[in-house]
Amino acid sequence: MVARLSLRSPKKLDATEFLEQVSCSRDVHGLWVSPPDSEEKFLAWLTSSELDTVRSFLVCNDSALAGVVNVTNIVRGNFCSAYLGYYVFAGAEGQGVMSWALRKVCGIAFKEMGLHRLEANIQPGNEASIALAKRCGFQCEGYSPRYLKVRGRWRDHERWALVRP
Repeated sequence: MVARLSLRSPKKLDATEFLEQVSCSRDVHGLWVSPPDSEEKFLAWLTSSELDTVRSFLVCNDSALAGVVNVTNIVRGNFCSAYLGYYVFAGAEGQGVMSWALRKVCGIAFKEMGLHRLEANIQPGNEASIALAKRCGFQCEGYSPRYLKVRGRWRDHERWALVRP
């Protein structure tokens, strides 16, 4: 299976397939994530992915979009840290796609981007995401009440971090 998986940067031509995948994945994403769900929001995400403080990856299974991993709020200097956000598309969940992708992106962040620390903030009830973070070596460092606004509500999150080996 891993031979079929790849990462690549998003591009404008991905809009139609991306938005179709988001639409089909509403049940998978539930209350956990709010991916871009309109062409305007997709283009805004695409533009932000070109900033020096962001690196976005499309996860592909063969050539089909299977998920997304975002490395955001990249800080250099003494901090050398960033945040991770990720989500899978319907049909790719439970197949190891995101385990492969998250490990690959962490390797890129540490080796190519020179980062020292990655943090993923996960809602406590999101058992699949917590299991993924654990599989990839992240450690729970704490709890942040009303940390991030998702789908219009401030939601509690657990802070999971991975430090460069």
